[in-house]
Amino acid sequence: MDLGLKGRRALVLGGSSGIGLAAAKMLVADGALVTIASRDQQKLDRAAAETGALAVVCDAADPGQVAALAAQYADGLGLLVSAFGGSHRSPFLKLTDADWLTNYEFNLLGTIRALRAFHPALARDGAGRVVLLGAVSGRQPTADQAVSNVHKAGLHALTKTLATEWAPDGIEVNCVGPGRAFTPLWQRRAADRAAAEGTTVEAIKAEVTADIPARRFGTAEEVARMVVFLASPAAAYTTGQTIMVDGGLLRAV
Repeated sequence: MDLGLKGRRALVLGGSSGIGLAAAKMLVADGALVTIASRDQQKLDRAAAETGALAVVCDAADPGQVAALAAQYADGLGLLVSAFGGSHRSPFLKLTDADWLTNYEFNLLGTIRALRAFHPALARDGAGRVVLLGAVSGRQPTADQAVSNVHKAGLHALTKTLATEWAPDGIEVNCVGPGRAFTPLWQRRAADRAAAEGTTVEAIKAEVTADIPARRFGTAEEVARMVVFLASPAAAYTTGQTIMVDGGLLRAV
């Protein structure tokens, strides 16, 4: 299927690892002109060599760096993927104001800044696409992850809001909600738990996936395929949606 991405300028924020990296690879393979951005130069260098994308350092928590990157797209941007963020595991009563504020900056405000900064470039040709990375936990909260639950729900609401506000500019805004994908975040988490509990990574994986109908972790590539589809002209007339790629984990109708 031709997704119509050849020659389209694409920027993947958080494109140096995980789902962002997988999406960047697919966009390049489909002929898009891809730049990946993250705050880690070493990861970026490896990702650029792996994907063939251009790479630029940009810390989404630094408004100046975001503005400087946006200025490079004064002549237009076809596609923006926001794939950065993280999770902070802690019982609610142990979370401090600093925990909430630090993670808000990284998980939500960084995306808000980027969207604001890149709006003129996305609107320039009247056919911009935005894809955000949310999570199943934004609709089906997970215990001990209040920070991530709240912020991902915020991204889902932001998707709906901007789909309406930016429709007159020709910009479609969608969100992909991964379930449990075995990205570097989960790889580290499973390894840490296995070491702490004196068991194996495979045993941890079996425990964590027991409530997923598919009975396994997803892969970064499986999630990225949905990101790339929503980013493409093939998904025209789809906007304001959060689509879960979760192996059936979300139980809501």
